[in-house]
Amino acid sequence: MQTKTLILGIGNTLLSDEGVGIHALSALAPLLADRADVELIDGGTLSFTLASPIEEADTLIVIDAAQLKSAPGTVQAFRGEAMDAFLTSHNQRSVHEVGLLDLMAIARLTDSLPQRRMLIGVQPQKLDWGMEPTPVVAEAIPTICALTLEALDQWQS
Repeated sequence: MQTKTLILGIGNTLLSDEGVGIHALSALAPLLADRADVELIDGGTLSFTLASPIEEADTLIVIDAAQLKSAPGTVQAFRGEAMDAFLTSHNQRSVHEVGLLDLMAIARLTDSLPQRRMLIGVQPQKLDWGMEPTPVVAEAIPTICALTLEALDQWQS
């Protein structure tokens, strides 16, 4: 049986670095075009309509701007329980932590939280009006793609 992987890009592309998750999806799309087992979803600024796709996935990768308390453009991956800990931490939060926490809680309550899950967070530089990420965050997109492809390869084997 083929597993289903959901890659969820989160963000608002009108707010510069806040849209990095969506910009990363655009970069990943051609790299994963031949993968029928992978679904890319633009999660925007989150909504409860995403609960069903998350529950149906065997593997979940979320890409989002995150407060990492690091230099702008820093990329950090949180896998499994480390993702859960990051989202519930009072010291480090995803820009969308409330909505993502809610979606994860719904999946957990229905016993359908993907066991293989990862949050790829990127430290934003600017969260102000702008259609493109800042150069330092745009330069992080290849790293995001590499981490995503690496996780897919590891989880597939």
